[in-house]
Amino acid sequence: MPRILVIEDDPAIALGLEDDLRLEGYEVEVATDGRTGSRRAREEAFDLILLDVMLPQKDGFEVCREIRRAGLKTPILLLTARGEETEKLLGFELGADDYVTKPFSPREVRARIKALLRRAAGGGEQEIYRFGDAEVDLPRCELRRAGRVVELTATEFQLLSFFVRKKGRTLSREQLLNEVWGPDVHTTDRVIDTHIVNLRKKIEPHPERPEYLVSVRAIGYRFDG
Repeated sequence: MPRILVIEDDPAIALGLEDDLRLEGYEVEVATDGRTGSRRAREEAFDLILLDVMLPQKDGFEVCREIRRAGLKTPILLLTARGEETEKLLGFELGADDYVTKPFSPREVRARIKALLRRAAGGGEQEIYRFGDAEVDLPRCELRRAGRVVELTATEFQLLSFFVRKKGRTLSREQLLNEVWGPDVHTTDRVIDTHIVNLRKKIEPHPERPEYLVSVRAIGYRFDG
């Protein structure tokens, strides 16, 4: 039974999410402020975190930053009432895996949760891919550079593992969306581009001049590691 931590200060939204997710078979814990949510996320093992952006004591961005700094790869789904793209992109840069904008439907939240849990579970391939000073360890879900583990979000690792398994092939944004985010999740090309930028910072010797994860004009991206 997957465990989900809901960090949401609006009682009605928190209760609605808790009831809906329990009916879906999830074990749910609710935290009503950022400080408590951040502490619980780091104290206990959760399979996914639903994180509101506007929280008392500590906002969702700071909570997300603390969770990632603690080395946790738990998938994070942001709940935001803001429509500005910059706010969503900031969440991705801090390590969030996906977002939904309020008001949202329970069906959309369930679809995104299932997609994130599916990504986090990964596959059973017993392979390690090496390029430059990096190695992608699929069984351990790890990226290492010069022997040191590089922290990735669940989405970043799923994206990187797809690239290395399709080495040398040009992959369209549509292919990446279907493989990594899933056909039931609707997102934008900008989301993919933001994740690519983040990945390049973690795998490229010179991210501003990528040599492994390269852009293919008007199509998408190709991994040349």
